[in-house]
Amino acid sequence: MKIRDIYELAVQKGIENDPRSREAVLKLLEKEQKNFNELKEDEKKEYDQDRLFNPYGDTRVLFGEPEHEVNRVLTGIDMEAAEVLLADRLTARGQPVDLIIAHHPEGKAMSALYQVMKIQEDVLAGFGVPINVAEGIMASRISEVKRGLLPLNHNRAVDAARLLGIPLMCVHTAADNLVQYYLQNIINEEKPETLEELIKFMKSIPEYAEAVKYNAGPVIVVGGKEKRAGRIMVDMTGGTSGSEDAYAKLAVAGVGTLVVMHIGEKHRKEAEKNHINVIIAGHMASDSLGMNLFLDELAQRSIEVIPCSGLLRYVRRSNS
Repeated sequence: MKIRDIYELAVQKGIENDPRSREAVLKLLEKEQKNFNELKEDEKKEYDQDRLFNPYGDTRVLFGEPEHEVNRVLTGIDMEAAEVLLADRLTARGQPVDLIIAHHPEGKAMSALYQVMKIQEDVLAGFGVPINVAEGIMASRISEVKRGLLPLNHNRAVDAARLLGIPLMCVHTAADNLVQYYLQNIINEEKPETLEELIKFMKSIPEYAEAVKYNAGPVIVVGGKEKRAGRIMVDMTGGTSGSEDAYAKLAVAGVGTLVVMHIGEKHRKEAEKNHINVIIAGHMASDSLGMNLFLDELAQRSIEVIPCSGLLRYVRRSNS
């Protein structure tokens, strides 16, 4: 495969598993094309034209020629300067790394992270929060995250990759969509009645079972084992944590339990105040599950995958 093929496959899988409908995503891309066509010539020069086919600003090829052939990838959750050096050492020792694939975004993909947060509006709407309310409570949070990204040193890993001549890309929301879709569907099928049953079921998933060994497996942070789960909402895509104001709206909409990668203390207290149970599934385990579902697609196409940096690699025979 070429880097271009891997990138396009990531986008394709992200769209196929997007919480929004495929039609809704394609409509957004059509709107993006219209907006681009209306730009002045000098504005078009500054425009990231990947946005015309890729709705995920945090999934990008950060360095490397699109036509570069890839036979082996080094991949993990956080692929920073140290992991770029690791790729260089592996290459020097006879395991040439053709491409580094990070999950968490770097470079321009990190600075664009806030763009994907609008997915959360549709996730909330899908669970009964009116879309106008969802858009209203997310607006200030998206602005907050955008401002928070401004002072970061985005390009450290990208610069290291460029100096060593190792292609680098990241697959963030595209992979998060995979874990969101996968978990929500299997939990809906399983229909656990209590939080204890839900935890037990999640620990039957290989990535979460492995994370338990590292004291990083699923844990209840609001509620008790005997509590009934009610309607379960998986919340694992959309860039980063959403608005604290969402919990009151979700409670009214009938959500009983949230399954999340992680949760801040202010968010946890809001969930508790609104009597919504919360299970932290585990950040690295959840990210690993999403990445594994994508990496299996590469492995099926004869790409060798070397996991590192917190990635709990598990190979599924089929993820279709």
